[in-house]
Amino acid sequence: MRPRPISALLLSAILFSACISAPQATAPESSPADAAIAPVTPDPALANGAGAGVYRLDKHHASLVVAVDHLGFSNYVGQFTRFDATLTIDPAAPEAATLTATVDPTSLIIPTPPEGFLETLLGADWLNAAAFPEITFTSTQIRQTGPADADVTGDLTFLGATVPVSFQVHFNGAYPGYPPYDPNARAGFHAAGSLNRSDFGMIYGLPPEGSTMGVGDQVKFWIDAEFTGPPTEALPT
Repeated sequence: MRPRPISALLLSAILFSACISAPQATAPESSPADAAIAPVTPDPALANGAGAGVYRLDKHHASLVVAVDHLGFSNYVGQFTRFDATLTIDPAAPEAATLTATVDPTSLIIPTPPEGFLETLLGADWLNAAAFPEITFTSTQIRQTGPADADVTGDLTFLGATVPVSFQVHFNGAYPGYPPYDPNARAGFHAAGSLNRSDFGMIYGLPPEGSTMGVGDQVKFWIDAEFTGPPTEALPT
């Protein structure tokens, strides 16, 4: 996922001299389509001096939370406690970044589960963790959408199926390091997205069409993560 990306390019007023000698025509209004394709460039100041390189997940400062609809009455929430990720990024060219991640499905925790229920979720009808002990993600595209935001698309492999998944990432900030307490660059991100579990063959418990009597197809997820990167140069004494 994530690079504090992007401030929009300002267009120069190239018709200034013509406007002096001729009546000024009313400029056409920009359409939503024009705004959608407006070029954006990264703002180096947003990275706060953090350098290019490989950034690895700080597992002590990361969380992965998931939620599904239960009977239309509530979101049933769980969390995976063992996952890893590697981000290779140059703050000057964030759209060229790559992200890979792995999740251990057996690390699922849920609040106050009924006896045996967690084992049921890890079983063949749901996560099938014995047969598929790892969930993986590999990014295929990172598209900047604002000064601190991006859409990340990639291939998610789960239950033996590989399906494209997209999610939104917000860049919280970075610094090049804080020796001696934190000798490496550090960057933080918040991500949010959703997927349909049926796309991966997990259809157990889906509500009948037109009903909410079951466990919803949509799985929402939220990720908060810090990454540590290249070592900072020693500060002058």
